[in-house]
Formats: sequence, structure tokens, C-alpha cells
Amino acid sequence: MFPIQTLKPIALIAAMALATILQGGKAEAAETQTLTVAGGCFWCVEADFEKVPGVLGAVSGYTGGTLDNPTYKQVTRGGTGHFEAVQILFDPDQVSRERLLHMFFRSVDPTDAGGQFCDRGDSYRTAIFVSNKVESALASQAKANAEAELGQTVVTPILTAGRFYPAEAYHQDYAKGEKLVLTRFGPKRQQEAYKLYRKSCGRDARVKQLWGDAAPFAGS
Repeated sequence: MFPIQTLKPIALIAAMALATILQGGKAEAAETQTLTVAGGCFWCVEADFEKVPGVLGAVSGYTGGTLDNPTYKQVTRGGTGHFEAVQILFDPDQVSRERLLHMFFRSVDPTDAGGQFCDRGDSYRTAIFVSNKVESALASQAKANAEAELGQTVVTPILTAGRFYPAEAYHQDYAKGEKLVLTRFGPKRQQEAYKLYRKSCGRDARVKQLWGDAAPFAGS
């Protein structure tokens, strides 16, 4: 039997694989789709997008690099080329890819090429991963819209999607976890540790500074 923490990524990956198979058929209803983005700490991106109506789930993981089956330590140490990323499974009848891309840009600092907030280094950079020309065009338009709204250069790259590796089980749904963990604030449940981390890292403060009322998740 799998530990309960592993059930979420396994179930979502199965659903994503099914979505891929269905895309080759002639289903009358819109099939589920995936959007893969990197926005700094994957705990935060996952927690944010799982709140969005129409999002069926999200998996934290690694993509964009050259190392097979990377670990968290390897990725954050640097040199693998991987980003901390999140694969979002959504129902396009309920929420569009355009809407999710719009929300993504306004949930990060897309002007920062060196990481996100207190997390520095290549693995914490922002990125959007695309699989075809349609996805690329939508991402490019969302990027242009964000740049125009900010009046600043947006450095978030649009990259060709490669293999996505789900992160270790303890990273999945970290923001909802009940496990006791040791933090610089002392022993805390994961939920509490996540909130303290997010606040101390300055994520919501910076996003609010950049985007104001357009920020969809800041302070949520």
C-alpha cells in the first residue's frame, strides 16, 4: 500500500495521462488540460492554484533540467537546470488557460530573474512551459499583457515542456499538512510553518506591491 502522502501525485498523474490519451480522441466535452508553471516555492504555487474553481488539482515537482529523477536537494543545490514547478490539472469548461496564465503572472514577481522573493537561485526562477503553438501563443499574449500592465520588463521565459518529475511526497499539499516539523520558529505543524514561511519570505507583500488589487492570492 502506498503511503497516503503519495496518493495525490499518483492520482493526478494518472488523470493527466488520461487527459493526454483523450486529446487524441473525439470527446464531445472539453478534456481536462494541464498547465505547468514555475513561480518560486512550489508549496505556494500549488496552494494558490488549488483554490481556483475549475482547477482539479496540482502537483509540485521539477522540470526543465537534464537530470533524471532529481531530488529536492539536488535541484536546490543547483546545476541540474530544473525549476521548482507545479503541474496544474484543470477543466477548461470551468476555467480557461488564458485565465490561469493571467492569474499566474499576478501571483509572482515576473521582473525578477534571480529567483522569487527570499528564495534565490536558478531553481526558483519563474517560467511557463508549453507543448504546442497554441499554448505558446497564449503564454506570449499573457506575458505581453503583464508587461504592459506593469510598465516593466517581464523576464519570465516561455519554454518547451519536457518531462515533469513529481517532488517527494512530503512536499505535496505541504500547506495543508498536519505533521510536526522543526522550523526556525520552533516546532510547528506544516500548516503553521507554511504560513510563517510565506509571510517571512515576503511573497504576498511583494506581489501586492507590484500588482495591487489585481493580485489574486496575496493575503489569502
